[in-house]
Amino acid sequence: MTAFAPDSLVLNRKLPLWYQVSQSLRASILGRTPDDSLRLPTEEQLAGHYGVSVLTMRQALKELEGEGLISRHRRRGTFIEPGALRSAPVRLLGSVDAIVAQQSGERTTVLGHGRTAVSGELLEHFPDTPEVVTYRRLRRDPESGEPTNWAENAVLPEFAAAVRPADLERWPMTKVLRDVVGVRISRITDTVEARLADPETAELLHVPLLSPILHYTGVTYDEDGRVVDVARIRYRGDRFSFTVTVDAH
Repeated sequence: MTAFAPDSLVLNRKLPLWYQVSQSLRASILGRTPDDSLRLPTEEQLAGHYGVSVLTMRQALKELEGEGLISRHRRRGTFIEPGALRSAPVRLLGSVDAIVAQQSGERTTVLGHGRTAVSGELLEHFPDTPEVVTYRRLRRDPESGEPTNWAENAVLPEFAAAVRPADLERWPMTKVLRDVVGVRISRITDTVEARLADPETAELLHVPLLSPILHYTGVTYDEDGRVVDVARIRYRGDRFSFTVTVDAH
């Protein structure tokens, strides 16, 4: 069986090689024609094609396997999943410091905090944790004092014990967890989507009920792969934009 032929790639030394390879191969897979083979070349062949090490190639394939785009079978090889969704979300690599910078620079008021049962949207992220500690904060423009967003952070209790509300009035939760509590953060997954303002959001942000807002969810993982914090931030639609800069060199 002839193996699937991925596109070529010009590597950018400013980004991790495994990430670039995974995104290039991902684009090739999603852009394939119905007549293309579902069988991928071997790890060694793919590594040679992209000019990277086998270890780097293995990490890239693991990323695609996690997305459900490919399946790997011992002794049989690696295959593209026929039902792989073409609408899979775009994943862009950034840094923890970029997240901290994006969430900084506004006046923050801690509205309250306490233990809450894990339910609803949080069940996906804390399936084995009955309770988390939730922190609620309101951010305002430093000049006008106008509310711009409000946030809820659900934090594992073992880390929340060292989180002081006074620190959250100075810094974003990400910085507090990393630099004050000492959590070794491995990655943060961000999702931004359009929603309508519920009664609480409308009151806090001074916007009409059911008006458009931007809803941000940031899921923070430690080095053991555990979710340690889920941030849910509601932004006024007229005060927030989401910009991504892609370096082509």
